[in-house]
Amino acid sequence: MMPAAEFLSWAMTLAFAAVALSQLLALVRLVIGPNTGDRILALDTMVVNAIGLIVLVGMFQGTRLYFEAALIIAMLGFVSTVAYARFVLRGDIIE
Repeated sequence: MMPAAEFLSWAMTLAFAAVALSQLLALVRLVIGPNTGDRILALDTMVVNAIGLIVLVGMFQGTRLYFEAALIIAMLGFVSTVAYARFVLRGDIIE
């Protein structure tokens, strides 16, 4: 049977690898996306993956500072995605 600390270390490594792979695949979609909607969705996915990586770093280091940073980035990511989508659809952000 595997000790709990060793299992946690293995699980964190696997989680880092999975989120990093997801980030790379979203980057590929951002670069080769056939239209603007795909690129917006890929950019939003990259923001979510970055938040996941920040939370994983916080869990790995055992500090709460990263969780607060992840919340701030989540709020900014949501607002920027909505603003960019409105700009693409209407050509203007503020009416």
